[in-house]
Amino acid sequence: MSYNTATASGGRASFDVRSAAVVIAAVSVIALAVAWAFELAGIEPCQLCLEERIPYYAGIPGGILAAWFATRAPRVAVVILVALMLGFLYNAGLSVYHAGAEWKLWPGPDTCASDGTFKPGALLQSLRSNAAVRCDEAGVRIRGVSLAGYNVLISAALAAVAAFGIWRSR
Repeated sequence: MSYNTATASGGRASFDVRSAAVVIAAVSVIALAVAWAFELAGIEPCQLCLEERIPYYAGIPGGILAAWFATRAPRVAVVILVALMLGFLYNAGLSVYHAGAEWKLWPGPDTCASDGTFKPGALLQSLRSNAAVRCDEAGVRIRGVSLAGYNVLISAALAAVAAFGIWRSR
C-alpha cells in the first residue's frame, strides 16, 4: 500500500483490516504487560484472571498474522479478525461474569470461590494445601473498578475494532 493509497480519503489514513489487526496486537501486548506488572507488584491473579488473558495471548500473533495477510490474502485476514472478534466478545462476557462475582451480584465459580464451608475428606485436604486466589474478591480496584471491570471495556473495544476492520473490508 502506497502513501497515496492510504491517504486517499482527504489526507487521513484510512482504517482498514491491517489497521485493526495492528491495534489489536498492540493493545494485547499492553494489556498483558499491565497484567504482568500487577503480578510483579504482588497482586496474584485468580483462575478467571488467567483465563481472561487467553484472548490477549491469541491477539498478538493473530493481529500480526492478520496485518501480514491484509495485503496478500485479505479474506484470510478477515477470517482471523472474525476469530479475534469472537474471542474478545467471549472475553468481555467472561469478564462481566467475573466482575459480577466480585460485586457479589452472583456466585463465582466453585473452583476459586468459597462460601466459607468445607466438605470433609479430600476436598478439605486439597484446600489446605492449595492457596488459591479467590475469584469473588477483587485484588485491586482503580477508581472503584476492578481489573475484571476494565477487562470488560478493553475486550469489548477490541471486539469493536475487529468488527470495524471487518466492516471496512467490504
